[in-house]
Amino acid sequence: MKNTQGHHLILGELVDYITGETIEDTHDERYRQKLARILVEHKGYLKKEIESGRKLFITAANKKAVLKVDYTINLDGKICIIIKYGPGSLVTRHRPALAASRLVAPYQVPVVVVTNGEDADILDGATGKVISIGLESIPDKAELINKIANIHFDPISPKQAEMESKIIYAFEVDGSCMCDDSICEL
Repeated sequence: MKNTQGHHLILGELVDYITGETIEDTHDERYRQKLARILVEHKGYLKKEIESGRKLFITAANKKAVLKVDYTINLDGKICIIIKYGPGSLVTRHRPALAASRLVAPYQVPVVVVTNGEDADILDGATGKVISIGLESIPDKAELINKIANIHFDPISPKQAEMESKIIYAFEVDGSCMCDDSICEL
């Protein structure tokens, strides 16, 4: 075990369940891999429907950054779920995850999952309300197909996108640890 330049303890290497790439083995990454297995083995998603580490470009005034959305689930050419992982409290992660759900695509992503790897809050993207709790309540593929059948994927206005970008910048970038490799200030 070694600690590299960041604040994560590097335990070695592992193979990413979704991409098959060799990546650093950290405690956080082990939780992400657990989530990936749940999505495929228990929720019925195909690996090709799951994108890991999608880059999200954000701006706030003259500041710019790139963040990663841990997982997006794509069905019928639309991002239908985003999953944001972070250790600790889930409640404090609701608002920045909702902001990400309004920036990762030009429309409102209908389902937002906030998780610490042990528990999860599933939010309605449009209202921000918690619709279920627990990893087991992440919608499976059949549930999601039924849910999106009645969704209009309403566009996000430029004004709202600007506001959401400022929110996620304030929550995720301002004051973040310089050694956090999931955030890149430009």
